[in-house]
Amino acid sequence: MTSKISFQGVSKTFELKGGRFLALDRVDLDIADREFVTVVGPSGCGKSTLMGMAAGLVEPGTGRILLDGAPVTGPGPDRGVIFQQYALFPWLTVRKNVEFGLKLQAISAEERRRRAQRAIDLVGLTDFADALPKTLSGGMKQRCAIARAYAVGPQVLLMDEPFGALDALTRVQLQDQLLETWSRERRTVMFITHDVDEAVYLANRVIVMAARPGRIHRIIDVDLPYPRTEEMRLSPEFSRIRNEVWHSVYHQAPAA
Repeated sequence: MTSKISFQGVSKTFELKGGRFLALDRVDLDIADREFVTVVGPSGCGKSTLMGMAAGLVEPGTGRILLDGAPVTGPGPDRGVIFQQYALFPWLTVRKNVEFGLKLQAISAEERRRRAQRAIDLVGLTDFADALPKTLSGGMKQRCAIARAYAVGPQVLLMDEPFGALDALTRVQLQDQLLETWSRERRTVMFITHDVDEAVYLANRVIVMAARPGRIHRIIDVDLPYPRTEEMRLSPEFSRIRNEVWHSVYHQAPAA
């Protein structure tokens, strides 16, 4: 498949009070067009820094990031970014929150409403389009944030632990919602998580990172068919892959 995002020899050093900290060390990674990739690893392994580079929010120290073969030089509407915190405007309704990015692009009011409504329907918030964020559950707020990202029509979704603050049941429900939407839209997804079960359940491939300095430790294929189901979570094959990812994350040999 064609590479959608390519990290080529990417390193990043941060200046700290006590000296310099090498966060990422010569990372090479290709993510295919329409692929769903999850990224896991110990705390401090540079997962969020890597995603920030793909989003154009963080500049690499060395190396480069390509999107469709062109260097990423900053943020753009071709990439939708979704964080753990919903970052919704509390004084705007769901519909107005979803329309916000479209308004920045000077899209007409009629077209904004049409595209926002489609995104709202896609994430199952049709009956709450005119509700304020304070009236929504945590899961609904995150679905609103996802709809806002979808509305601008990004080619790539970059998701940094978007379900991390939710309860277990809501988290599972949103995983299924996300996969249902992805199966219809087939955007490229890079999804960061600390949850090994979530990483395996969602992904075509799981990228396991090692820390200090952050680098690619292993890439594990998830040879499970879509749609993913609750029965699949309980299958021996799911358990085998989960155990492989778990061992790769939590039983890494110390860096030489």
